[in-house]
Amino acid sequence: MEKLSEKAFSWEIDNFSERNGVIRSDPFTSGGCEWLLCVHPKGNLVDDHLSLFLHAVNPVSLLPGWRRRASYRLVLLNQSGKELRRTAGERRFFCAEAEGWGSQRMLPLTKLQEEGFLEDNKLTIEVYINVLKVVAEGNLTGNEMVDFRGFHVLNRQAVSVSNIFVLHPDVAVDIRSGIKEVKTAYMNILLGLVETLDKAPHSLSETELTNAESELSELEEAGFKLDWLKPKLEEVSLKRKQAASSHRVSPFECIDFLVKRFFLSCFSEH
Repeated sequence: MEKLSEKAFSWEIDNFSERNGVIRSDPFTSGGCEWLLCVHPKGNLVDDHLSLFLHAVNPVSLLPGWRRRASYRLVLLNQSGKELRRTAGERRFFCAEAEGWGSQRMLPLTKLQEEGFLEDNKLTIEVYINVLKVVAEGNLTGNEMVDFRGFHVLNRQAVSVSNIFVLHPDVAVDIRSGIKEVKTAYMNILLGLVETLDKAPHSLSETELTNAESELSELEEAGFKLDWLKPKLEEVSLKRKQAASSHRVSPFECIDFLVKRFFLSCFSEH
């Protein structure tokens, strides 16, 4: 393995133990390519370990068949610069089917919880990259089809699909159908459902919420594991009902409106 002596990026995360969900770094450039780091501080991929991954930035902006061959190393440090953990130097192909690589078991969560392990609750991540080969970079329309873990999706959907699998790696392990067209149709339903639930609750109609419930049930029957999406649907439904009830006109407001309308009509007649 070639020596990785040049640091490509350093990232300090404040209040680390208070963070939830995936944390993404700002994009950075190394070897003429754009990258970002993704951290799962609560062990989203493996329950008892922090997970850390290096990703290609905006893979949908690259031509079909794009590839990057690169060596990388990921290093965890505390605020004083003491090394907590590092990965072995890895040489990987980054491509549409695998646009991110890293470690699911970077550091046990119990270590992070030890008193004094993280100084001032700050974690620093350094990444060392040596880009060995770049193939087929360029712009595209986003309408090209790519194969992502057996799902044929539009290239512009690749990032969204990748994010789902990164955060929920077992989401599709029990899918019953092996037919490409059926799997693609199911994935489009899932992407549409996620997009719907990302909207402001008050902007959704009752029909949209009913359809969302039906789609979630259909996907679960097809074998998708969507326990992570159910609470979101329940939350959006509740907020939508609360927003609707807060805008209801009370009977007293109706009477007041009718009285005012009556007097206005009397004056207009004279």
